[in-house]
Amino acid sequence: MISVGILGGTGYAGKKLIQFCSAHPFVKDFEVYANTTADENLYSLFPDLEGTIEDKKVLSAKAISFDHDLYFLTLPHGEALKYVPALISKGKKVIDLGGDYRLDFEELYLQWYHLEHSSSYLLKSKVYGLADFDKSAYTDVQLVANPGCYPTAILLSLLPLVKGFGDEILSVSCSAYSGTSGAGKSPKSEFLLSEMEGNVKAYSVNSHRHEPEILQTLYKNGFHSPFAFTTHLLPVAVGIYATSFIHLKNNVDETSLQKLYKQSYAESPFVRIRNTPPELKWVINSNFCDINISVKEKKVVVTTAIDNLVKGAAGQAIQNMNKLYGWDESLGILQKEVTYAAFS
Repeated sequence: MISVGILGGTGYAGKKLIQFCSAHPFVKDFEVYANTTADENLYSLFPDLEGTIEDKKVLSAKAISFDHDLYFLTLPHGEALKYVPALISKGKKVIDLGGDYRLDFEELYLQWYHLEHSSSYLLKSKVYGLADFDKSAYTDVQLVANPGCYPTAILLSLLPLVKGFGDEILSVSCSAYSGTSGAGKSPKSEFLLSEMEGNVKAYSVNSHRHEPEILQTLYKNGFHSPFAFTTHLLPVAVGIYATSFIHLKNNVDETSLQKLYKQSYAESPFVRIRNTPPELKWVINSNFCDINISVKEKKVVVTTAIDNLVKGAAGQAIQNMNKLYGWDESLGILQKEVTYAAFS
């Protein structure tokens, strides 16, 4: 049994972590820390959770306790740098849901986040926690960088193909769509209902911070082709839908690709290989990643759907917590008596 601290726990992903930790059989207790919402009660912040979790007072992030075993951080860019080094130095385990430790090089961090990295020595020792693809044990790991929502969807879409057909790939283009919760809880005029209702728009074209994160992992797995990544906003609150277009040098058999993907995720309870393109409603409020592969001669189209707050944030963070302690990955996420296949 472990004690958990959730730092920045009153945002969208933080709320999901509270729900997961409340239900996890091996989490004996947890505390929630925040800045602007310190001293408020969880029931006042999340009235819908009354009766499903224990009410707690949100503690100040300025007075964080070092008595917990593991810490989840769901903070804006740059804020985790203020806490992670001290937690690591005290021997604590940390899962950072932000972008501060995902990239391997401080130069990349400066280029894309426009901040100087104050603990770059931790970038090499951290584990990038793409839980469904990296099946290695987290032996002696202290710091896990939880992948971003877009990278989770796109990397799970592409990595089996990259590892199996890397030398055959001519180019990859990804068009991805997100609900507005991906931008966080702070109010912004461009995310108002009156702005987004019935509307779709591209944003951060050729400049999205998740691009180097995606490429970093693709390169490590043998990718060396041109890559394009464009993000869009959908008029929904939750969900990510990604369509990846892969052009190959030679024809490929769809049955072979289906088999490759099913083998790649045979031990992943949360990846489902679908016979038809997935829909957002199939994955909302779940930790599933649904993938469909379609082939026409030298062209492969992979469609993917996830919940950005669960699979793209809190759910995968709980998977990573389970891996840190050697527990079943699905513990506290799936009902134990239900068996899920890697395909449908």
